[in-house]
Order: sequence, then structure tokens, then C-alpha cells
Amino acid sequence: MRWKLLLLLFCAVSLTSLSTSAAAEEHEQEQDDATDDDYDAVAAENEEQTEPEEQTDPSDEPEDTDQKTNEDVIDVDTDAVDEGKDKKGRYYNYADFLSELDMSDSNYNWEDPMNRVQPKEPPTHSIDGGYIINPTRLAQIRRNFLYPFYDRGGPEDTGDLQRDIHASMPQVHKNFNFQLPFFGFRFNYTRVSMNGFLEFSDPPEHYTYPLSFPIKDWPQRNDPSFIGIFFSKCRIGRIYQTDFDQRAPGVYFRMERDLMTRTDRAGVEMRERVMWDIREGVVGSDTFVPKHVIITTWKNMSFAGGIDNSLYRTNSFQMVLATDEVYTYAIFNYAEINWSSHTEAGGDTTGGEGGVPAYIGFNAGNGTQAYEYKPYSQASVLRDLTGRGWANGFPGRHIFRIDERIMLGTCNKDIDASHLPLVFAPESGNMLGGTVVNITGPCFTREDRIACRFDTEEVVGTVVDTNRAICIQPFLKAQGYIRFEISIGTDRFKWRGRYFVETPATATDRIFFETDDVHRRNPNEIRITWNRFNLTTNLNANVQISLWGYREATIRPELEFIDMIETQLTNTGAYTIIPANYRMRDNPRTVDMQFGFIQINLTNPEQYNNLRISP
Repeated sequence: MRWKLLLLLFCAVSLTSLSTSAAAEEHEQEQDDATDDDYDAVAAENEEQTEPEEQTDPSDEPEDTDQKTNEDVIDVDTDAVDEGKDKKGRYYNYADFLSELDMSDSNYNWEDPMNRVQPKEPPTHSIDGGYIINPTRLAQIRRNFLYPFYDRGGPEDTGDLQRDIHASMPQVHKNFNFQLPFFGFRFNYTRVSMNGFLEFSDPPEHYTYPLSFPIKDWPQRNDPSFIGIFFSKCRIGRIYQTDFDQRAPGVYFRMERDLMTRTDRAGVEMRERVMWDIREGVVGSDTFVPKHVIITTWKNMSFAGGIDNSLYRTNSFQMVLATDEVYTYAIFNYAEINWSSHTEAGGDTTGGEGGVPAYIGFNAGNGTQAYEYKPYSQASVLRDLTGRGWANGFPGRHIFRIDERIMLGTCNKDIDASHLPLVFAPESGNMLGGTVVNITGPCFTREDRIACRFDTEEVVGTVVDTNRAICIQPFLKAQGYIRFEISIGTDRFKWRGRYFVETPATATDRIFFETDDVHRRNPNEIRITWNRFNLTTNLNANVQISLWGYREATIRPELEFIDMIETQLTNTGAYTIIPANYRMRDNPRTVDMQFGFIQINLTNPEQYNNLRISP
């Protein structure tokens, strides 16, 4: 009897298990059917209600592809991929989506210098060419005082605006991923501060005013490395609805990298604009090509400690750093200055006046060296920054070279020359003369008479623009360092520097012999070449070729003219001398020359270079 009860119990358990399994399968099937119906209903609703949207960068698309409309997805039969399953899925076709994007950004308004939306076109490095800027477009963008910055566009639709910078977080860290030479050091990062500077190391716990750098009791106190365009405690101000520039107040940071190989429009225009602004703005930068550019803009910044109404009293300024990882240049653009000091430095709470004005300059850090931009830094004439500088013809633009030591690239009319070094390039030349020396320091006018004195030899210079004059180095009977001085008008020689004179043996050759025929006793011809752009960019200019000799028959060395080889020749960069043409010429007074030189110069320098003397 017991075994019959066990048999009945076993049968009951088996029937219960089969019933439960069947019910579970039926429930799962109902859920799948409901899910498919819901999905199809949602997809149909999206097809009916979704408006056509602007095409966006594929990098901004969310990863959850189930949320895409039917325009962005296609049905793919997965049997070809997995033949063991009879199922369909929804997959994001990335290649098709990219083909529909307007990667050229043809609808973007490149003509508006205050365009609030940053370009959507990504950086490209095409080997098949790319965007080519024409001279008209280059001249057009170079007429704009400020470099571009944007408060719209990008992944978060904030452009270059640093939303993380505010009163409770006054600075943010930025990595460069390249080397920025600054004041003898190299940095691959910076900290962007709301207080008008880029910082590379930790500051002290507190500052005392007026500020003084380098900090003398380093390392007991931190000595920060920084570039200060307007080092003063700031807060983000406000703008009126009637203001012409409606971009949001705040700090903007934009970095353009690898510009040397960029072929997209934004990269090409940035490279060419920065390159020519620096080449024409700073002496000695004629071959500079920017590799990386950093644009930091402080727009409508008010002073810390002011009353609420003072938020409308604002300053706007911009710093542009350009480097090829060897040389670094800084452009300071001062658009508007309406206050000079914050309350901790003694300024009043309504207008930001009085007290100690902002510090402007550079500090290398670690107790090494600093450069304070006098007479403007921490002085009442700070307001004159918007009307001085004249770099590239802009009042308010000031340029510096900052890689090893700080060299001012713009003129200074507000301080006596005895307190400022003369900036010139190149800083050396062949004793035989002919080197074109570019000069910056005093502010020039076209009517000024410029005189340059190399040791004891004086020559007349030529004014190029407000920031630059040039002098042609004469023949010098000296070597090593000599005094180099300039005077303007009837003033004495008070702008001074040191110029290095090279001997012919150590100086760089500028005329070359293509063969060794020059060393033969009776050559049929001697072919010479030179870089024709060293004389002028006008390829139709005429040059003359002459022969000079050097001897030391007396106490002083002598460089004398021997004969003219060619009186008028188009500047092609090459010439063939036929020695037989000159054998009948008689030069009895120059037979004792120890060695000779060939000189090539412009026949009429005033016609082609506006110079009285030819290089």
C-alpha cells in the first residue's frame, strides 16, 4: 500500500513541473510580443512627430542606438552573420551617417568676426591638399583686432567658454600635450586663472601689494611661474542688452594644435594670421611658423570686492601664445580697460580706482628672474595700454618674445630710453658690412631722421613703421662686441645695445661658388649664386657686382674697392664671371691685396626697398 502512495505522489510532482514550464514559456512569449508591439508603436510615433534635425557631429551621438529614429538605423538580417538564429536586429550604420554630414561646414558664417558659434569642421591633415587662403582673405582676417573665441557650439554648446571658472573655483588645469618654452623652462600644461594670468606653478599663500617678483625668500615661500596680462583679482561681470558684443562674460580658452600640417579652413587661417602678425610685429621672427596656438580671452571681467552695480564696470583683454616648441611669442590685446585695482589692493568698491593697479609682466618662478612691463604695470598709466603698443598697426596690441628671455616687440614712448634696452635683430654681422639690422624700442614716425652708430661708424637709418626702423651695417674695422646706439632727430644716442662683429672667416657665407674653378689658375668661367630674396622681394630689381680687396699694410686694416664686375644685372640669384674679360684692366694700386671679396647689392635701393643703402 505504501508503494502505491509513493507512485501517486511522484506522478503529481511530474505533472506540476510540466504545467509550470508550459506556463512560463507562454508568459515569456506574451512579453516578447508586447515588447515588439511597444517598440513598433514608439517607432511609428517618432516617424510621425519628429521634426527634421540639423546634422550633428557623429562624436556627439549617444551610444544607445535604440533611441535613434528610423532615418539613422536600418534593419539588418543577422542570418548572414549568425546562421544559427532566425532573428532581426537594429544596428547604427556609421558610414552612411558620416556620408550625410556636411563636413565642409559650408553654411558657417566665416565673415563675422564675432560669430558666437565655433566651426564644426574637424581638424584635418590631408596629403591631397586642402583649404588655401588667398591674400584678400588673409588681409581681411588680419584687420580684426581680437582673435576668434566662441560661446556656442561644441559638445556642451558652450564653445570656448570655461563654465568651471567662477568665484568658488577661480582657475582650471589645462594640458597642452606639447612643449611650451617660457623664460628658460618648458611646460606641457597650464592653469587658466580668472585673475588675468596663466600659471605654471603654485603661488604663495597670500600676496602683499605692490606685487614684487621674483619672490626673494623662495623656497620658504612659493614663487609662481606665470604670464600675467592683467594680474589682479577679478570676478565675472555683466553686459547690457544693448552691448554690441553679446558673447557671454567670462574666461575663454581655445587651443589650436599641429597647425603646420593642418589643411582645414580654421587651422590654415589661424596659422597664417598668427604667422604674419608675429613676423611683421617682432624683429628677428622672419622665419617663424607657429605649430601650436593658445588663445585665452577674459571678456567683461569686473574687479573683486565691488558692489553689485560695479559688475557692469568691466575690462576685456586677450592673450595669444604661439610656439614652434623652440620660440614662443605672446600677443597681449587690450580691448577695454575701465578699472585698475580690486579692493584688497586698495581700490574703491564702486569704480575699481585707487590702490595698486594690476601687475603686468612675466615671472620665471623658483626665485630666478622676472620681467615687469614698465611703465604700465602697477602704475596709473595702466589705462594707456589700450592706446599704446601699435603692433601690426593696432593701438592696444603688445607683442613679446618669451622663450628664453623676455624681448619687447613693440615700441615704448612712455619711458626714457636710458631705462630700456634696445631690441634689434640680428645681433651680429660680418665686419665687411651689408647686414640689415631691424630695430625696435622707440616709437618712430615717417618724418624722423634715424641715425645708427656701430662703434665709431655712423649710418642713416630708414623708418619702416611705428615699431620698426632698419639700418645697414657698414664696414667695421673691429671684431667682437661693440657698442650699438641709435638716435632720433636731434636727440643724443641714448638707445643702446651690444652688437657682435664677426670676422670674414667666421661669418656666414652669402655668396657661393658652384664649382672649384675659383681655385684654379686660369679658369674659363666662375659661376656664383646667392639668395636673391636677401636683397629684395622684387624679382625685377637690378643688382651690381663688384670686387673688393683686403690688406693690412698699415696699423689699421683696409678694405678697398678694386673694380666693377657687372654694373646692371637682373636679380636672378646666379651669375657667371668670365675672367678673360677683365685681364686687360689695370689696377696698380690694389696689387698688394691679401685676399678679395665679391659684393652684390641693389643698383637703386631707394626704388625697390626705400633704403638709402643697399643690403
